[in-house]
Amino acid sequence: MTALVVALAAGAVVGLALGGLGGGGSVLAVPALIYLLGFDPAAATTAGLLIVIATSLTGLVAHAREGRVRWRTGGLFAAAGIIPAAVAGALSVRVPAGVLTAGFAVLALIASVRMLRPKDGPSPQALDGAGAPPAGRVARTGAGLGAVTGFLGVGGGFLVVPALVTVVAVPMTAAVGTSLLVITVNSMAALATRLATPTALDWATIAPFTATAVLGAWDGQRLAAKVSTAALQRIFGVVLLAVAAFMLVDAVT
Repeated sequence: MTALVVALAAGAVVGLALGGLGGGGSVLAVPALIYLLGFDPAAATTAGLLIVIATSLTGLVAHAREGRVRWRTGGLFAAAGIIPAAVAGALSVRVPAGVLTAGFAVLALIASVRMLRPKDGPSPQALDGAGAPPAGRVARTGAGLGAVTGFLGVGGGFLVVPALVTVVAVPMTAAVGTSLLVITVNSMAALATRLATPTALDWATIAPFTATAVLGAWDGQRLAAKVSTAALQRIFGVVLLAVAAFMLVDAVT
């Protein structure tokens, strides 16, 4: 019963993160599965991808209804990351868990700093329409992020959102919705390689976790519609900073 309650609560938080912030699902789900629900890292990674895929699709539909998804940019970004995510996912099984955890924490830290202290330059809104970023830049960024997220075994929203905002110049409100498209595609590519290695999964825990995550995603997207762009960036940055610090401590102890 305790495990069920924890799974339900953790799923709700993951859903809120994905629906409201466009990321943070796996970065929250995987630690919860390991530290709170007793999953081993391999099972937690696979389960985390399953949970994030279901939740991201839910959030994507909700954001799309509100017109907050840049389909062309997101589609190109996601397509460029499919092969890198699959290849990196296959290679990651040969890397010690501690190294992956440390790398994950460092990347989360970098992303959080970028969101809390954005670089000066043209506003994302000023680059909409005719000023859309070149396809080559979008593809290169998508391929790089696909490789990173596939290697770490996460959906990658905590990296995709900052990349869409600061590199691809998508407004934060649209980046949240667009990132869910990228997360879904990258997660599916990474999951395909991991399913090639049989892993025992506790569906009695994964099912309720996923159910509350999906419900939380609907509430999260409504939150995104009511919170300002600056506030979303600060919230996202603070969440990433806290998770990065926790995982970095865990990796070195």
